[in-house]
Amino acid sequence: MIDENINILEFCKKPSQFEKVNRVSSEWSLSDYSGSVKCRISNSFRMKYRIKPGMYAVGEPDANSEVFASANYKLSFDILRKALKGLNVWILVLDTKGINVWCAAAKGTFGTEELVKRIGGVKLGNFLNHRRIILPQLGAVGVNADAVFKRTGFKVYFGPVYAKDIKAYLNSGRRKTQEMRKIKFSMVDRLVLTPREIIPAMNKFIIFAVIILLFFGIQPTGILFKSAWVYGEPFILLGLASVISGSFITPVLLPFIPFRSFALKGWISGMLLTVPVIFLFNTPELENILIFISAILFFPMASSYLALQFTGSTTFTNMSGVKKELKTALPVYLISTVISIVLLIIYKLHKLAVI
Repeated sequence: MIDENINILEFCKKPSQFEKVNRVSSEWSLSDYSGSVKCRISNSFRMKYRIKPGMYAVGEPDANSEVFASANYKLSFDILRKALKGLNVWILVLDTKGINVWCAAAKGTFGTEELVKRIGGVKLGNFLNHRRIILPQLGAVGVNADAVFKRTGFKVYFGPVYAKDIKAYLNSGRRKTQEMRKIKFSMVDRLVLTPREIIPAMNKFIIFAVIILLFFGIQPTGILFKSAWVYGEPFILLGLASVISGSFITPVLLPFIPFRSFALKGWISGMLLTVPVIFLFNTPELENILIFISAILFFPMASSYLALQFTGSTTFTNMSGVKKELKTALPVYLISTVISIVLLIIYKLHKLAVI
């Protein structure tokens, strides 16, 4: 990705500035494509997928070239530089702790203080003939443009939502159309993000499946593997249905499921999948009223909980809304889980002839 080092002095002829800037290609390498996939399926990889803050050059920028600000989450940076193909521009990368622009703006790391600090740190004013910097629109929530201007002399322009519209934005004299302001978050966009939800959920599902097999395998004569599978299979399938409904169906069909609340959306999709599974795999165990109530309480709630995790990936929510929803949903999750576990314990004690 980084082709070579260039000296700003070479471009700007300002003897007071001797910093070196990395020139980056607007083309993606195989490693870049691989990284874009890995960061969508691995949380640990994504948190480490970052680039060093500072100044970068795309093409052959000079003292009159535009400056774009980006997060140091490498995928955000890569998407930006790819969209700048054929342009000669600077990229000022802020230290967002490896977080994307929208999330970092909400957390304050893509914010006024960091932007002011980075402008001063690279001495941006020393080698430009203009005083303007273009930020992504999704970073607006974290940046006070007036404060930046007062403290640095740089006027902040908030560019389009999507990097692909940058060329049209520049050609129109840094004016945004209504289309450039819209956050679409289409079904394809949501579908691309589902692996980030499914993989952590499946890790939890494996633990859940082991616990269920052990629970139903316990018999008066010991742990029987046949009993574990025969009685535990419906619960395992219901758990898998919860993962599918909460981590896949709800995100993909998000705008089409009633209510604004992610928790309610997840509960609805969970219930719509739980009920058919119960009737399709109608074993004698599921006909037990204790087991039935436990299942109908727990699994839609599990789907709801998993759907609520998607709030961190969508532009449909804000921090205050998420906190409010968590405040309401978490007690409901806790109470439902406790009741479900108590019912299962009563059922098991009855089966073991303890009560």
